[in-house]
Amino acid sequence: MTARAHITHPAIILLAAGQSRRLGRPKQLLERDGETLLTKTVNAALGIDDAPMIVVLGAHAERCLPGLTDPRLTIIQNSEWSEGMASSVRCGLTVTTNRFPETDGVIIIVCDQPGLDTRTIQQLIDLQRTTSLPAAAASYAGRLGTPAIFHVSLFPALLKLSGDRGARQLLQDLGPQVAVLPFDEGALDIDTEEDYQRWISGT
Repeated sequence: MTARAHITHPAIILLAAGQSRRLGRPKQLLERDGETLLTKTVNAALGIDDAPMIVVLGAHAERCLPGLTDPRLTIIQNSEWSEGMASSVRCGLTVTTNRFPETDGVIIIVCDQPGLDTRTIQQLIDLQRTTSLPAAAASYAGRLGTPAIFHVSLFPALLKLSGDRGARQLLQDLGPQVAVLPFDEGALDIDTEEDYQRWISGT
């Protein structure tokens, strides 16, 4: 029987440290209607009341910093960004637990999902609280992924992640301990120029 996991003080960790190798330019700074992907994602997360927000930068930190002016943000730089997404999870979680010790859960989001909004993040929080499962994650394209929320009991497992798969492997390992939130819009993530053109054209 799965122990009930209550998250009352979640923090949000935005992973924005990637090199955007396939795209050839920083995906964080791609624009639509005068707003970058990074700013759009930050604004969606800031719509969650009383949740500290940590932004993990890396490969293009100097170019991303000018757009991150909200005083509610905690901005950090991951010097090990080249390892992959897991290094940013570890970096973000370490800073979160040090600076916000009351945190009993983290929501991991990425900046290349233009369909992400405040409502979806809140639905994920509500789902976890309703089910009391140790994790809840979005489902799209036949798999689980971000956004995802993890109870403090899973922090040790998050800190052991390595490579470029982020927390997806942990979600798979948890199986029925993960509450699932359908999020069809999550299937569009911006990895290539073609993805970007699909987003800006709305197709």
